[in-house]
Order: sequence, then C-alpha cells, then structure tokens
Amino acid sequence: MNFDLKPLHRDAVAAALEKAKRYRLLNEPGDAESICLDVLVVEPDHQEALTTMLLAITDQFDKGHGDALNRARAVLPRIAGDYEKAYYAGLVCERQAKAKMKRGGPGAGAVAYEWFREAMDWYEKAETLRPAGNDDAVLRWNACARRIMSNESLRPTVEDAMPSMLE
Repeated sequence: MNFDLKPLHRDAVAAALEKAKRYRLLNEPGDAESICLDVLVVEPDHQEALTTMLLAITDQFDKGHGDALNRARAVLPRIAGDYEKAYYAGLVCERQAKAKMKRGGPGAGAVAYEWFREAMDWYEKAETLRPAGNDDAVLRWNACARRIMSNESLRPTVEDAMPSMLE
C-alpha cells in the first residue's frame, strides 16, 4: 500500500530537527530517521539533517535491520567536507563493530575487530583533515583502540598455517 507523503513546511525544519534529536535520545531511531527524510525533501543538502539521519540509521545497526549499513553508506557521499566524510565513515564502521559484538555469534570478535580497525583508519584520515581544536577523531580512535586492547575476543582472524601438499 502506498501513500502520498505530506510535505513538511520549510518554516518547520528547525523544530523538526529538534524532534529528530529527541527521538534519538528516546531510542526511537526509526522515527528520527523518518523526520530527517521529511526535512531532506524540503532541503536536500541540509547537513544537520544528513548527519542526524546518519546517526539515527547507525543507531539501528544492533536491531538487526539488514539494510541499515547500506542506507548509512548511501548518506556518506552527501555529507559536505572531507573531514566530516572521513569522521562519519569512521563512526559507521565503529558502530557496525559494536553491533556485531552485541549480536555475537561465531567469529564475531574477528569481524568486529576488522570493523574497529577500519574505523580507526577513517579516524586517522579525519585527524589529518580536522579543523584546529577539534580532536573528535582522536577521541574516537582512542576509544576503538582501548576496546580492542581490553577485549581478548577482538583479534584478527588467524589463518591456519597448513603446509602445502606440494612442499
């Protein structure tokens, strides 16, 4: 069943974004994402709406929404600024790692480790592009490093060193 969605009035954008942030705080990321989608219809390049939506989508990673990672990645190119793109790419990876750890399962530690390392790579890139006085990427990199160092299950996959039959 399809409905024609009702447009948000341009004057309501600021209030709508405040509601989206509140819904995220209330652990209602789907509602926050919906509000951001409404804002983006009115203002397609609204950076606060894009970043709020990206965060709302990543809030859904541990809820088992299979397409959430793809939706988050689709938002990243719309984020303005090289620093911001790198920083938020790191956040996507870091939150994917945390969600994998929470879900568990065979090999979860190795998979989460790879996501954390990818996040750290993005944070290092963001660090080189950061504005003066902004150490957010450093703080996130350190948080990932501490999580890896304090959790024995977060290790890279060790390939079995089987001797070749030809040797």
